[in-house]
Amino acid sequence: MNNRISHPVPPVYNKESQILILGTFPSVKSREGEFFYHHPQNRFWPVICEVFNEKLPETIEEKRQLILRNHIALWDVVESCEITGSADSSIKNVIPNNIGIILRQANIKKIFANGGMAERLYRKYIYNQVKMEIIRLPSTSPANASFSLDDLIRIWECIRIS
Repeated sequence: MNNRISHPVPPVYNKESQILILGTFPSVKSREGEFFYHHPQNRFWPVICEVFNEKLPETIEEKRQLILRNHIALWDVVESCEITGSADSSIKNVIPNNIGIILRQANIKKIFANGGMAERLYRKYIYNQVKMEIIRLPSTSPANASFSLDDLIRIWECIRIS
């Protein structure tokens, strides 16, 4: 049975943020932990740490500071939806987040999608409002077994601001 679920985590950004990384919608673990990429097997935090030569954060506050220190904004495309468990493929009846809030307050130069579904949902629900292209990166989800951690790190290096 599907019930509408609202996004429990506010975006992470500040006026120094220059890149925006968008996921789809928090997993069950992330909803429980009330922070992005909270599942211990999601490779988001190890990838970000390698790309920016940082040590792995242990607390939510350390994760938040890591994101801000590296001029990243972090949010998801979907504000609320019907979803079964954590499966992006089951998402329906989407209400998108208003990413204009971030775009008005930060100098976002590039937007990246953490996975194909985030990219597709962005193009369907958000692109026409903001007219900023999105660059799809392979998902850091443990469900994306076709990419090794080393592959992800190599591909995700493009998020560094030059």
